[in-house]
Amino acid sequence: MILQALHQYYEREKDRLPKEGWGIKEIDFVVVVDIEGNCHAFDPLVEKIGKNWVGQPLTVPAIGPQFVKHDNSGKDANLLWDNVSFALGLGKNGRKKSRYFRRLLRDWFHGKTSDPAVLGLRRFLVRFARFRQLREQVLAMPGIREAGMQKLLKKENRTVTFRFSEDAETLIAHRPDVKVHIGLESDSIMPSGICLVTGERDSIARLHYSLEGIVDEPEAPARKYLVSFQDNRGLDSYGKNQGFNAPVGKRAAFTYFTALTHLLSSNQRLQVGDATTVFWAEQANRMESLLYQLLGEDSYQGSLAVKELFEAPKTGTPAIHDDGTRFYVLGLSPNAARAAVRFWHVATVGELAIHIRQHFKDLEIVQPRCVKNPFLSLKTLLTAVAPPSAKRPDGDIDNLPPKLAGDFMHAILNGLPYPQTILQAALTRIRAEQAKKQDNGKPAEHVTYARAALIKAWLNRHIRKHHPQEREIDMALDESCTNLGYRLGRLFAALERIQQDAAGGPDKINSTIRDSYFGSASSTPGAVFPTLIRRNQHHMTKLRKEKPGLYVVRDKLVQAILNEGLDGTIGFPTILSLPDQGRFVIGYYHQRQALFTKSESATDYQEESQ
Repeated sequence: MILQALHQYYEREKDRLPKEGWGIKEIDFVVVVDIEGNCHAFDPLVEKIGKNWVGQPLTVPAIGPQFVKHDNSGKDANLLWDNVSFALGLGKNGRKKSRYFRRLLRDWFHGKTSDPAVLGLRRFLVRFARFRQLREQVLAMPGIREAGMQKLLKKENRTVTFRFSEDAETLIAHRPDVKVHIGLESDSIMPSGICLVTGERDSIARLHYSLEGIVDEPEAPARKYLVSFQDNRGLDSYGKNQGFNAPVGKRAAFTYFTALTHLLSSNQRLQVGDATTVFWAEQANRMESLLYQLLGEDSYQGSLAVKELFEAPKTGTPAIHDDGTRFYVLGLSPNAARAAVRFWHVATVGELAIHIRQHFKDLEIVQPRCVKNPFLSLKTLLTAVAPPSAKRPDGDIDNLPPKLAGDFMHAILNGLPYPQTILQAALTRIRAEQAKKQDNGKPAEHVTYARAALIKAWLNRHIRKHHPQEREIDMALDESCTNLGYRLGRLFAALERIQQDAAGGPDKINSTIRDSYFGSASSTPGAVFPTLIRRNQHHMTKLRKEKPGLYVVRDKLVQAILNEGLDGTIGFPTILSLPDQGRFVIGYYHQRQALFTKSESATDYQEESQ
């Protein structure tokens, strides 16, 4: 199904995708040669983005191991482009590897073309390999003398291709007399059969193309294969080996690879943790660009996309939830030398819109005044619950459990409850930062807007799935909610605020009960709250003497919470379940936001006390 959908996407977009026998690769350098084999220029195409040098995507012949996996002997070269080790003989074993590059060039065009560019390139390669002085001259050319370029060329994975001096605008591989001789390998020696993708007879691909653009571990192989079979590993059957076990025609192998490669380098790709997600529609559809905005990192574009998703029916435009176009979402992650399929989601555009709209609706929660844009991207949510690292003190997604990001995306697309690990990660991060300080020494928020929104969304989806008879959590403070966890969270927020008020206001105290007791209060309230209640009596006594009006307001708030049965009839529970710990956090967050409203301002307290 995956390969068929990718094949259909290629057929839909074939006018703007590489033709059979061609592919797109990032090229770092272009060498300009003349018919005599002299080098006229060595032009870098790389651009430094962040800490990485990134080449320019170019269409090159899809002939060689960088597209189709051959053996690991180091003898396979690519046609008219390759890394500097094969193409120019630089680096370890470079002189040996360059012979295979020259041999492929000679054999492919021998007797087929008299194009002067090919003849000049062959002469250049022979001279470059033979004369050390020429190599030194070429590598000292102006384009290479630029900062970092000579050092960059020492890395064997840097790629190079060639242009002809008399045709400086066109790669040698793109010259008319050269292009007609570039195609896939001869089919005459390949067995034919019925292709599982197209249902048509075709030469069967023994080896499939390798993918790039999937997030990988630093030391793992860079190339990944969506379809591959290892020899002599017990996976062969009926005397068949490698790709013949699951016969895919050579054309279908090319089309699905080209379509997926295009998606991996387009705006129809999202990276969430180790999960690389690509998506496309059966036909051109607005959702292809809308989904990137909805789940991407641009808060402004994301806000506009959410507005469009919710308000399309109101504006007279066709309702997205009525669109029956089939939509595909593919989640991939690295796994040794293969691309592991993390999830595969097929739905109509309308069904997908309903699930995404529900996701953002579940995230809705009262926001602090300091939050200017309420849009919460996937990366923002995951960063908010991820443990920090030295490089990413706000949260490093790489520190989350490996499957969490993919499972989270899968839950959103299918309208399912979020994984429990999301709640665990959020609670752990909140407790870890309960005593965190800002640079000025003041307490920093530990229950942030993003964490509160995510916990609230997790709880409502959990209730909807497992306890439909229960009432879902509201967007703002719900004084009628009798859940123990929620009420205890409210009580803790009230006790913390009373402590601040007794000290003269939130800005007059550097440390509150939150710093020492929040984690234990949210998990084992029975061991903590009796102590907090006793300490609160001292703060209330001080308020009654200094701010009697404020004392009355705070006393009413505490009594309203306690009168629900927390002060003796039921008692403080010994332990709270994980969902109730989440409700504790939401109760705390809701009550704090309510305490910051205008009606609870210091001016009102002063007027009431007078």
